[in-house]
Amino acid sequence: MGRSQILIVVLAVQAICAALYLVNLFSAITGLRPFPWMVNELIELGAALGLLLGLVYGGLLLRRTLQHNAKIERQLQAASGAFMELLEERIEDWGLTPAERDVALFAIKGLSTAEIAMLRETSEGTVKAQTNAIYRKAGVSGRPQLLSLFIEELMDGDATGLRVAAQ
Repeated sequence: MGRSQILIVVLAVQAICAALYLVNLFSAITGLRPFPWMVNELIELGAALGLLLGLVYGGLLLRRTLQHNAKIERQLQAASGAFMELLEERIEDWGLTPAERDVALFAIKGLSTAEIAMLRETSEGTVKAQTNAIYRKAGVSGRPQLLSLFIEELMDGDATGLRVAAQ
């Protein structure tokens, strides 16, 4: 039985227990006793077991979810580190100046030419000249191709961003 099926069974047991518990509560308030004493005790026992079952299964699901989230976070950090490592490696390979490096980082992050110029306290013309130099040195014609270089290389590599040998 899969996790979703177990969850449905647990929820169904809890729903039945809750309904029976409410009937028992209503009978206690009104004084009407639709069930004998033994059945009332079994209802309360069933409700307690249903709650306990839900608590245990909910705790297991929570633990599994937290572990999964931690794993995803580690993978994301590794991918982020691999991207930055790859980016630094390419910047060095292309022989970018420190100013071109900054512009390349801002461009890859998605900032506009005007935003880059404002952050670098320079003119948009200077930023455009620097981006053209970056594209020329990288062998691409624009920002989308520049970004695709990194995406393709990361997709062709393992989790650390290193290329996987062709088999």
